Amino acid sequence: MTEKLNRTLSGKITSNKSDKTVTVSVERRIKHPLYGKIISRTKKYHAHDEVNDSQIGDIVLIEECRPVSKTKSWRVIKILTRVAVA
Repeated sequence: MTEKLNRTLSGKITSNKSDKTVTVSVERRIKHPLYGKIISRTKKYHAHDEVNDSQIGDIVLIEECRPVSKTKSWRVIKILTRVAVA
């Protein structure tokens, strides 16, 4: 039996306004090919959050899955750090 390994990314939740959907901003740091400077690239992913318990500012781990909707093909696996609710 071979188990398929899905891609995982970690990022910060920037929006949770939709039902069971969060927008996760994933930042990666790369070296510029010509100048050698380290620069950051950011990409946003829509992820499926089944239990709707994620808040804006939380750091989450997302995993690639089958397409849930037109723009969602990632799901929230777990919340790594929660933001302090004041």
